Amino acid sequence: MAIPFTYRFTTWITLLGFFFGFESVASGKPVKVFILSGQSNMVGAGKVDGGSSRWGNQFIDPVVSVYKGDYDPQADYDTMEPTKTLKLESFGGVRPTPYLGGGTQVTRGFVEVKESGMYEFRPGYGGSTYNVMEVDGKEVHRQEVGEDAVRTEIKLEGGKKVPFKITYFTKQANGLGWIVRLDVPGALSTLVKFKGMYPYLIDENRQWKARQDVWYRGVVTATGNRPLGGARGRKGPEIGFGHAVGNHVDDPVLILKTSQGNRSLSWDFLTPGSKRFEYGGKIYAGYKESPLSWDKGTKPEPINWYAGKQYDDCFGAAHEVLKNFDKEFPHWEGRGYEIEGFAWWQGDKDRYVEAHAVRYEKNLVRLIKTLRQEFKAPKAKFVVATLGQTAKNAQPSNDKLILDAQLAVDGTTGNYPEFKGNVSTVYTHPLSQGGASNSHYDGNAQTYMDVGVAMGEAMVKLLK
Repeated sequence: MAIPFTYRFTTWITLLGFFFGFESVASGKPVKVFILSGQSNMVGAGKVDGGSSRWGNQFIDPVVSVYKGDYDPQADYDTMEPTKTLKLESFGGVRPTPYLGGGTQVTRGFVEVKESGMYEFRPGYGGSTYNVMEVDGKEVHRQEVGEDAVRTEIKLEGGKKVPFKITYFTKQANGLGWIVRLDVPGALSTLVKFKGMYPYLIDENRQWKARQDVWYRGVVTATGNRPLGGARGRKGPEIGFGHAVGNHVDDPVLILKTSQGNRSLSWDFLTPGSKRFEYGGKIYAGYKESPLSWDKGTKPEPINWYAGKQYDDCFGAAHEVLKNFDKEFPHWEGRGYEIEGFAWWQGDKDRYVEAHAVRYEKNLVRLIKTLRQEFKAPKAKFVVATLGQTAKNAQPSNDKLILDAQLAVDGTTGNYPEFKGNVSTVYTHPLSQGGASNSHYDGNAQTYMDVGVAMGEAMVKLLK
């Protein structure tokens, strides 16, 4: 019987440690890998907040004052006489009025927003983010040199002018900055900070936090290589999924997401070896064939794409990450990895072509089997999520065909005995907060979080 590579490698390193008296990172168990894939909603469109915008006309009469010497945290700059001052004709935007330099710089003025709401201020860019900002006497931003920023939201009344002050800690001071409206319906910031949902996403200081035991690596789109969490960009189901499986798995977890928007399983993601088929007088492409379809009896004219191109691109990129595992994740060097499961959220594009909708179940079954074989993970669990807008009692349609196909592969149905206990389908219609897959559920972060948590919990149930 062949001994798994991860076991042989770990054992070899452990023996070296025994003889030479060191404890290697490789003595830990392999990292558990979960591969997430699909189309745009797996890529993610959940809003974190109302979207940051460069500040500018919200600020009134800004003036920068320069005080002698480097910044002194004990100094009271409000009682000191500045060496020079400058009215900032342009504050914010892309070309703010240059600051004077030559000492500690403090900017004062007033801020007035048009709409009442909860706001977050992000003063500075690069080295100029090292400052403390106060709005209406409240500290809203502080970033010490070399440290992460700590920001506190503030409620502002539309049309009301309040004072602001920014004290810079370094010479890299300027009028750049961003302002963010937080209390936007469906935004993650609203759900977490003002509705008390998903409290594990922020720390005791109400700052977004990341967990070091669960790592996110995104390829193709939604790229990144970082601890899971934070408030970067738009969010997909990986946040909820990662927390659910991370809370269950004792070993480190890698969420490897490889996904692309507007892709169909029966064309772009078609699995290797899939054969062409006939439907409605047309021939539909098999793997590596082009174009998507052609009239029966005619010779097809290939296009600059082929059936399975996205499958090759997405899962080829995943292979590259895993092939260079130690280089990609030096903090796990020597541990190796095990592929624990796959998660698939897709189906929107297939519903626009009847032949693809009819073929969806067959292609989904083939996808599950092919991915397990390709990644040499025959026991890896597989979770499928349905499209949120389609209900089980929906009238016959392409959407209903896809829903029925996704529900059919669930191991509890008995349709595929080999899937019992290792394939699960998450019915997401009750979890959707509105919108549809083609509108990205209106960017509602709750939909993405709840679908992710449900997929993660389904994965955990299979793992148990």
